[in-house]
Amino acid sequence: MHDSVDQTRGTKEYQAIHATRHLHPFVDHKQIAVEDARVMVRGKGMYLWDNEGRRFLDGMSGLWCTAVGYGREELISAAAGQLQTLSFCSQFFNTTHPAVVDLSAKLFSLLPPAYGRVIYTNSGSEANETLIRVVRRYWDLLGKPGKKILIGRVNGYHGSTTGSASLGGMQAMHEMGDLPIPAIHHIAEPYWYGYGGALSEQEFGLQSAAALEQKILALGADQVAAFVAEPFQGAGGLIFPPASYWPEIQRICRKYDVLLCADEVVGGFGRTGEWFAHRHFGFEPDTISIAKGLTSGYVPMGGLILSHRMADVLADQGGVFAHGLTSQGHPVAAAVALANLRLLDEGGIVERVRSDTGPYLQNSLREVFGNHPMVGEIQGVGAVAGLQLARNKAEKKRFAAEAAIGAYCMHMAQQEGLIVRPVLARIIIAPALIATHSEIDDLVEKLKRAVDRTAQELNML
Repeated sequence: MHDSVDQTRGTKEYQAIHATRHLHPFVDHKQIAVEDARVMVRGKGMYLWDNEGRRFLDGMSGLWCTAVGYGREELISAAAGQLQTLSFCSQFFNTTHPAVVDLSAKLFSLLPPAYGRVIYTNSGSEANETLIRVVRRYWDLLGKPGKKILIGRVNGYHGSTTGSASLGGMQAMHEMGDLPIPAIHHIAEPYWYGYGGALSEQEFGLQSAAALEQKILALGADQVAAFVAEPFQGAGGLIFPPASYWPEIQRICRKYDVLLCADEVVGGFGRTGEWFAHRHFGFEPDTISIAKGLTSGYVPMGGLILSHRMADVLADQGGVFAHGLTSQGHPVAAAVALANLRLLDEGGIVERVRSDTGPYLQNSLREVFGNHPMVGEIQGVGAVAGLQLARNKAEKKRFAAEAAIGAYCMHMAQQEGLIVRPVLARIIIAPALIATHSEIDDLVEKLKRAVDRTAQELNML
């Protein structure tokens, strides 16, 4: 028996409006097949249903965000209750409201004592756009106005607004809009499988970190304001740097007085089994960009968390803080975020990812795919993982048409009732943090069939 919902339009009408009235994210509209559009109408727990009654296991948590799954009454009630009592209140004119105060109290209880203040935004892109202004303002206040340059990484992703897309290192985004903006530079990504050559993983990690020191010296340490990076790359292909990478990056930043800024929009709020991914990798950033898992994607909200080092300077020496957003700290978003953090914390969800379901997922993937002829590498921890599809595992030989291979595998997974995401030929898995052992088994079995079908198509199985 299929689950269904009432709907006012037929499938073809939904698809036609979808195709003709929207500009869609990150697609070539000339290649959109109208009839392939999925019309999702319901979500519950780990699963989504389309308007034809087909069920999909969401192996990507929406866009890395639905940490507590779909349809949680705790979050729904928090939103409804807040709408009934105070539907809007800005943070302008020295005004606040209980929801955002309670949220901040909870947020900082989960953070180490090094962090002091937060600027709420509506998305991760806005958090990183704000980051650019705040970092440069900080150095201005310290009497070092020359420190304006921010360094990001090739294939890093920090959003799609003008500044955040500049921080990111994706060529296709830079080609649209004459990006990056001035005083943004990039170094190579720490992608050992792709670029490691004969180096060991640890050697490659140190070499990748050394690229930051070389860039700082080439630009002038008195000109470099910050290094901005994801603890692990998300949209850039689920790339986990070698263990040697982040401690060396932190050493370099401290040596040259360069701020270290962690984009935790994907990695934050339990994804790795730690509250924030930088703790898994063993470094302490000066700023933390957040969004996605903050509200489990139920309503838009992001933020930029500042260390005391930065926050105290901005608050005590900064005069008027000439920055603000109409909906920053929105009461409904704050109420939902608070309910979400309570679920993750008091509900024991993050702890279960760390000690139980995260290891179970990682072990399951390695048991099933560790000897698969088409899987060259498996990376991940907690509730996030990536499978590198490769032409030759032993030689680390990648496919010539990686994007086509990854897209084919994604479509095979959809036919199996599983939503995953390809980046070139790396297949990304990031299920909701609430996944049970049986749901993880379901995910891995569906993914195995999709990878096998892809391998069979290429005569590799």
